[in-house]
Amino acid sequence: MLTRDDRALTQYENIPCRVFPSAQQVNRAVAQQIADLIRERANQGQNCVLGLATGSTPTGIYSELVRRHREDGLSFANVVTFNLDEYYPMQPDALQSYHRFMREHLFDHIDIKPKNIHIPSGTIAIEKVYDHCRNYEAAIADAGGIDIQILGIGRSGHVGFNEPGSAKDSRTRLITLDQVTRLDAASDFFGIDNVPRRALTMGVGTILDARRLLLIAFGENKAPIVARAVEGPVTSSISASYLQEHPNAQILMGEAAAEGLTRYSAPWLLGPVKWKHAMIRKGVIWLARKLDKPILKLTDEDYNETGLQELLADHGPAYAINSNVFRDLQSTMNSSPAGKATPKGQPKRVLIFSPHPDDDVISMGGTLIRMADQGHEVHVAYQVSGNIAVFDDDAIRFTDFATDFNHMFGIDDRKTAKLEKHIEEFLKKKQPGQVDSEEVQQIKGLIRRGEARAACRACGVPVQNLHFLDMPFYETGVVRKKPLSEEDVRLIKDLLVKIKPDQIYAAGDLSDPHGTHRVCLAAIFAAIDRVKKQKWYKGCKVWLYRGAWQEWGVEQIEMAVPLAPHDLMRKRNAIFKHESQKDKARYPGVDLREFWQRAEDRNRNTAHLYDKLGLAEYEAVEGFVGWDPDKSPR
Repeated sequence: MLTRDDRALTQYENIPCRVFPSAQQVNRAVAQQIADLIRERANQGQNCVLGLATGSTPTGIYSELVRRHREDGLSFANVVTFNLDEYYPMQPDALQSYHRFMREHLFDHIDIKPKNIHIPSGTIAIEKVYDHCRNYEAAIADAGGIDIQILGIGRSGHVGFNEPGSAKDSRTRLITLDQVTRLDAASDFFGIDNVPRRALTMGVGTILDARRLLLIAFGENKAPIVARAVEGPVTSSISASYLQEHPNAQILMGEAAAEGLTRYSAPWLLGPVKWKHAMIRKGVIWLARKLDKPILKLTDEDYNETGLQELLADHGPAYAINSNVFRDLQSTMNSSPAGKATPKGQPKRVLIFSPHPDDDVISMGGTLIRMADQGHEVHVAYQVSGNIAVFDDDAIRFTDFATDFNHMFGIDDRKTAKLEKHIEEFLKKKQPGQVDSEEVQQIKGLIRRGEARAACRACGVPVQNLHFLDMPFYETGVVRKKPLSEEDVRLIKDLLVKIKPDQIYAAGDLSDPHGTHRVCLAAIFAAIDRVKKQKWYKGCKVWLYRGAWQEWGVEQIEMAVPLAPHDLMRKRNAIFKHESQKDKARYPGVDLREFWQRAEDRNRNTAHLYDKLGLAEYEAVEGFVGWDPDKSPR
């Protein structure tokens, strides 16, 4: 039951929302609800009917259910399932098929009866699709209706494949996919040209018929659409907003996905808040941006007229509040992020973790260059090979080079010629979405390694300080990865113990559409947890960077590294060394700009925001947030 304070904080929320510090806690909470209902129905001699979703969002839930089946004896013998959707056309064994997804992530690992599994068919003849959809609806009704429906939310606000414009009473049907949805799916299909233009999906009405709806959301990129679905009007342009009219719907999300809710973005508008340091800073920056005024020009009237009168009463006058926040923001500016390496200040050992072979220079290239220029011992650990992001043409081009190189210098090139023949024949016959052969994967991985070395040379980092970890979870040859393993964590831990860094930098942008950043960060956190009591770690500082997909907000940044125009140009040149990702990246996401353009725009925008707040005007700024393993839940 909500307390009075809870009701005040959630007064703008038209769907009950539960926010958790970590994705693992969300997964456990959802799995607990499902497990409880399965056991309750089993005790009553009844079936439990589940509506299931696919994509990266529910995989953790399925892993937790599988764990409970194996370790706690949770049986699925009385469970009947109906999946939300399937691409059309789509063979059930295709890499991108939701039939295959469900087998790999759940069905093959539990004791569910095959006859109780229902997924729309992507192979049905077009003239039979209408009847197939009607039969799907009838099967749901015959099963007694869906007890719990799991949902994700797309960036356009869709649930299932109910794209903008879907009616509230819509039923299972064939639908044309929105361009945003197809862009989001492009990585799974090795390019948007291979993404089906249609899909079969439960309708909004079908979803709303479920007795309980659980919508799951992770990542800062989902925050804007979650806020619109929860606090905005019910509209067909955001099908998730229809959950406002359901009697038993709830949204379970991580903190990043909740950032757009008023209770997180401007809680003072909902009632009294505790005006601690971080909240004061957040409120003042919010006010300055709302009024488009520098911080030092905010007046008592500005505070009183915009809902911040309590802050003024507790900590005013305005001049005092403004001055404190302004000094606080000034203190985040740090042109020597690792300190200055002088005879009296020993060089620091810095370890930068880069999920893909280019995230380091894209997200914090200016800071990396600065630390190398200032004489610090900079190491970069590339966590995955990034081989799936290389175009086939590049693999052929580099194989041609190897053959010509051997021939020119009189090296026995029979093996190279054989390899070149294999690659040409394989890639000529390769079907869209087909997994590369091991040889092709290795060549593509070498291409990314060479580019990473070239980029680090441009930044002044010695090649011997580069570490290519090739974490096993990634090496599947497809976008869908393995679960994080003990071996993945061990690789990170061993490197930490070997280098004993004074500073660690890791990618904290969980908007990565492929999910690789999330897994890489989880591995780092797990490894740090194992070494944090060792003597060398006592003085170690961990910083999280963003930038590849989204940047930290000014109110979040704890260290801001200012960049001059020549710093930004050097960063751009380092990014350019990743030639296989330039001009047109294989998996650009929905932002079709090149990575160097995205990076520069975000860095310049951050600098512009500092300038608008009244601070010094810089060409660009890279932002970082500190992380403490003893204070930050995982």
